[in-house]
Amino acid sequence: MARSKWEAPSSEGVEFTLIKDDTFKALKKLDTKFDMVFADPPYFLSNDGLTIKSGKIVSVNKAEWDKSGSSAEVDKFNTRWLSLVRNNMKDNATIWISGTSHNIFSIGQALKKLNFKILNIITWEKNNPPPNFACRTFTHSTEQIIWARKEQNTAHLYNYKLMKEINENKQMKDVWKLPAVAKWETKSGKHPTQKPLSVLSRIILSSTSPGNTILDPFTGTSTTGISANLLGRNFVGIDNDNEAIELSKLRKNELDSKNSKKEYISKMRGFKEGQLQRIIEENL
Repeated sequence: MARSKWEAPSSEGVEFTLIKDDTFKALKKLDTKFDMVFADPPYFLSNDGLTIKSGKIVSVNKAEWDKSGSSAEVDKFNTRWLSLVRNNMKDNATIWISGTSHNIFSIGQALKKLNFKILNIITWEKNNPPPNFACRTFTHSTEQIIWARKEQNTAHLYNYKLMKEINENKQMKDVWKLPAVAKWETKSGKHPTQKPLSVLSRIILSSTSPGNTILDPFTGTSTTGISANLLGRNFVGIDNDNEAIELSKLRKNELDSKNSKKEYISKMRGFKEGQLQRIIEENL
């Protein structure tokens, strides 16, 4: 596929840029230094297994990009993209990477190899996980999200007081109980690995400031970008899948349509009633 770039009309002073290209090629061409990165790389769990979704037995396979390779191939892939992303981060920037047991250990080793400092491993407990199909293990109800900073000895941003406020004035723990993607988040269509706005919004609020610029090198349908713009941050997303890019555009246009922002804010989980709206108003 040929490389292309799409920039949404500036909305309320924030930017939303999509680059349709191979992630590795695109990262080499970027000339922006980012304040934060969120990455949802392939989990490599498309192994012809079965699961249950909406009460139906379905294949776990997603696409060719999610096909499992050897351990060496997975390690090489993760080290390569993380190395390129590192070059595009500010010295005080942090990165968040989601995963499961299929890829998270490889990512952890790659982060150490590249001299990142791991700050936390968030356990996202889903309110509504699919049941265990095989009935031979515990139900898989969590994903891990590694939070790391670029430099070992350079201070990073953490909005401690805001996270404490969101958590009923208690220190926020590294276990987050939040729902998976809701139907209202998929009006324009759904990506097979789409993340919920509630998770991305918490990540962005915790580790960035209004006006910061966020990168997602595996953007899918750009939940990162929707959350970023909703919270007054700029966004650059990369994906080589044309359908994902087109869905990202639809979601951005939906966000900018009349009353959509109010709907997003009112339906977002993880906040007390009216809390997110007030946080946005106070910080923009």
